[in-house]
Amino acid sequence: MMKIGSEEHKALFCQSLIESHIQYEPENLPWPELDATALERLRGIPFWDEALYTERKAGVMLQTYADTVDDPLIREAIALQAREEDRHGRVIEYMIRHYGIEVPERAEKPLPADLEPAFVKFGYGECFDSFFAFGLFGIARQAGFIPEALFTIFDRLVEEEARHIVFFVNWIAYKQTVEGQGLLRPFNSLGQYTGAMLRRLDNLKGMSRKDKKSTHKKGFTAAGAKAIKVDLSLDTFLATCLQENQKRMSGYDPRLLRPEFLPLVTGMALNTVKLFPKRKQKAIVDPA
Repeated sequence: MMKIGSEEHKALFCQSLIESHIQYEPENLPWPELDATALERLRGIPFWDEALYTERKAGVMLQTYADTVDDPLIREAIALQAREEDRHGRVIEYMIRHYGIEVPERAEKPLPADLEPAFVKFGYGECFDSFFAFGLFGIARQAGFIPEALFTIFDRLVEEEARHIVFFVNWIAYKQTVEGQGLLRPFNSLGQYTGAMLRRLDNLKGMSRKDKKSTHKKGFTAAGAKAIKVDLSLDTFLATCLQENQKRMSGYDPRLLRPEFLPLVTGMALNTVKLFPKRKQKAIVDPA
């Protein structure tokens, strides 16, 4: 059994990220021609500006942090993630231009002075968002909300986010273990996930107001569900998130850690929800 915090562990989670990198450029992807209905749906998704600026900032922040990391292998892996995050931004930027999506200009915010806590906060936020995004992505794809060719392109980005969060949870476990904080890992994770949840709940409150600007704040899952007119029972949505997360996580080396907190909590919530009478469920997605 591999020991968390060992050199073997470090080599595995770093090399797994590095060796699974796929080279491509946004302009060379097979962007499909879209009819008027598909264009309207794509342009109606409200978080493209948030996604664009988040990925851009992530690429810069991760590369700047990587430059401060002493360990050469970890530095190489974080720098690679930085390039992939930057490429996500360029994919979204190319799509915006290609399909004529209107995105407001936003000033770039300065990087935080202390980059390691920023990377930790970002990593837990990615774990939180990705878990629910996996479910929503699967629901929208199954419903054919936009052409399959676009889902194939977006699937590259989703799979790269999965790689990033697997790397992150192993990196943070490694870091805390070598720093003598291994026993506190569950409590640190609970605090970080709680913070991520509270920030997103705060943003959802903003989205519930009638301020148009609030639709562009973080809250990708809620905003995306509203955009594609999802009408799910809670148990169906939670079950889909669990299924899609399991599918995404199943392809990694079994010795690597996976994000466990949200699947555990979601499984408990699903079992609780099943005890209540089901409401009458409408169609999963109304793409009209």
